[in-house]
Amino acid sequence: MLEQATKTSLTDSAADKIRQEILGKRWTIGERIPNEPTLAVLLGVSRGTVREAVKMLVSQEFLETRQGSGTYVRANFDPSGSLLRMRRSNLRDQVETRCALEVEAARLAAIRHTPQDIQTLLKLLELRGHSHKPQSRQDFVERDLAFHTEMVRISRNRALTETYLFFSTSVQEIIRATLSRELPEPNLDAHHEIVRAIETGDPERAAATVRQFMAPILSELNQALGM
Repeated sequence: MLEQATKTSLTDSAADKIRQEILGKRWTIGERIPNEPTLAVLLGVSRGTVREAVKMLVSQEFLETRQGSGTYVRANFDPSGSLLRMRRSNLRDQVETRCALEVEAARLAAIRHTPQDIQTLLKLLELRGHSHKPQSRQDFVERDLAFHTEMVRISRNRALTETYLFFSTSVQEIIRATLSRELPEPNLDAHHEIVRAIETGDPERAAATVRQFMAPILSELNQALGM
């Protein structure tokens, strides 16, 4: 029997359980999954919930429906669906994910950077300036994001960079939150420290500097959430 779906967000939970079974090869690509009544019993939810969960998985291209035949496994991996769910996660999840991406990017950047890369980062910081200086909030967010994106690019890991670029909408929301004083803002000196750490060529120092950079934001979020 499948693990029963929880009562919170039943459709999402049911869809996740079905997806897990597909990823676990219970049903392989091209195989027909159980019908609606059977899935309802296996998941411990209503047929209506199963119907909505299947629709969700069809839209994510995990499943496909064949008229008069049933529902079949179309694929066992859907990166776009996973990334979209990541974007919809809460702010703390986004900050933790941003931290993980940037820590690894800084570590790789320390190993793979060129002197020109360091000059580019410094120029981007000069353009960024201080958040309290006269400039529009949107301009500042875009300039701050340009610095962080360039640091990730210097990792020369295409998969990491593409993931970060897809995640950039959430990153912008995090930066806006720091500007509105909902979260502590890492200052310009803290950004320069990241560049200095990368320039040393010490990957562990670079990674630790980014962790320290993000620590006040993560701490503030944990306090706000009572953790």
